[in-house]
Amino acid sequence: MNNILNKKVKLLDLGTIDYQKAWDYQTQIFDEIVNLKIENRKLGEEEQKITSNYLLLCEHPHVYTLGKSGSPDHLLINEQQLEEKNATFYKINRGGDITYHGPGQIVGYPILDLDNFFTDIHKYLRFLEEAVIKTLAEYNIEAGRIEGLTGVWIDYIEKKNPRKICALGVKSSRWVTMHGFAFNVNADLDYFSNIVPCGIDDKAVTSLEKELGEKQNIDEVKSKLIKHIAKLFEMELETT
Repeated sequence: MNNILNKKVKLLDLGTIDYQKAWDYQTQIFDEIVNLKIENRKLGEEEQKITSNYLLLCEHPHVYTLGKSGSPDHLLINEQQLEEKNATFYKINRGGDITYHGPGQIVGYPILDLDNFFTDIHKYLRFLEEAVIKTLAEYNIEAGRIEGLTGVWIDYIEKKNPRKICALGVKSSRWVTMHGFAFNVNADLDYFSNIVPCGIDDKAVTSLEKELGEKQNIDEVKSKLIKHIAKLFEMELETT
């Protein structure tokens, strides 16, 4: 592999987009990067091409997604009830169990070649969590991690009422990442009652709106979050 690290990241805000459409787009970019890395291995160092990085942000219509290690039993409603709630359901190829995406939630899909940053999935997940933790600190909310669980939690120290505000689930191949995080800003938390979120049945889910008692400007939150992600990963963001 050549020694040129590409820390440029194309930032794309997809707005509100159907889950399948976003998944297909992610997969297309992911496959292109992975295939380029495979081709690079056949070439001399001088001939190798630099891989790209992307940060996709969006919101989804109501949808439940089940990761590879999850149990279908953690979806607590049937097909008819899904339709009544205008929700869809997908089994997908990320790690983790079941989660919910919907309006008022910032969903982030970093498609990064970690060879451009650091080859450590544990560090990658912690950096995504840290960006959310730092964003919440700007709203005077103390958040952190609970040992053995991914995501970002409030009341994570004393754990009297621990509640998750951001879920993570990723896939990686040849150090290229896809899928990512879901940060509840103004999300309708009632939709979480139809699942066992991330397979955890003894802890609550929350949102920035619920914690602060009023609806938040999601674009403002997104701007703060992007700033922290870029700083932690030392990204050079490119917008189109």
